[in-house]
Amino acid sequence: MNLNLEARKFLRSTRSGILSTHSVRFEGYPFGSVAPFVLDHNCQPIILISTIAEHTKNIQLNPKVSLLAFAGDEDLQAGARLTLLGEASKIFKEHDADLRARYLRYLPQAASYFDMHDFAFYRIHIYQARYIGGFGKMTWLSDIDLLDGINAANSPLASQESAIIEHMNQDHVHSMLSYCRYFHQVEASHAQMLGIDYDGFDVEARIADKNIYLRFNFEQPVYDAQAARMALVAMSKLAL
Repeated sequence: MNLNLEARKFLRSTRSGILSTHSVRFEGYPFGSVAPFVLDHNCQPIILISTIAEHTKNIQLNPKVSLLAFAGDEDLQAGARLTLLGEASKIFKEHDADLRARYLRYLPQAASYFDMHDFAFYRIHIYQARYIGGFGKMTWLSDIDLLDGINAANSPLASQESAIIEHMNQDHVHSMLSYCRYFHQVEASHAQMLGIDYDGFDVEARIADKNIYLRFNFEQPVYDAQAARMALVAMSKLAL
């Protein structure tokens, strides 16, 4: 696997990030803060932040930011990580209904934030990225390198996502349990799909007494519901 694709698959697999902004209070210094994120269908990170937060004030003056995406909480220096450089822009409420639903499927603990009027979505438009996949595996990537082939504007998948997820979670839970067993070698007592995109889909699985998130990658890109169905059926046949 080339590092461009490996970096994107890594980005798809995590929602943990450290956001760095240009400090307004202390000019010339970077300001870091914890920033969980969810990707949109163009693979751009979406963060939910408060207007009174320090990082939001910083973004309003200078939208150039860095987001360090990482996975796990053990030896962070030994694990893969991806630093994204880009510009953050506010998403206005009339454009965030589907995004809100997607965000809350992945991060349901944020539901209470929507009762507070000072929270808003911001999209980070990726410009460059630095991927470190392990010893001797590192590279700089442009946005074109990282996002090659993705064009959600010409794909109906984003608008079809909720219907696909509802169908899978109502009628095909057994298939998702089989996916967990075959592709990740785990026995789940319950599984539900959270999101589906061009590259694959995400599942929340119950293993013993713990919920974990599992990423499943498609062999070929998926652009619409019909292609998604074909890919999911092919995976079900493998997992029998």
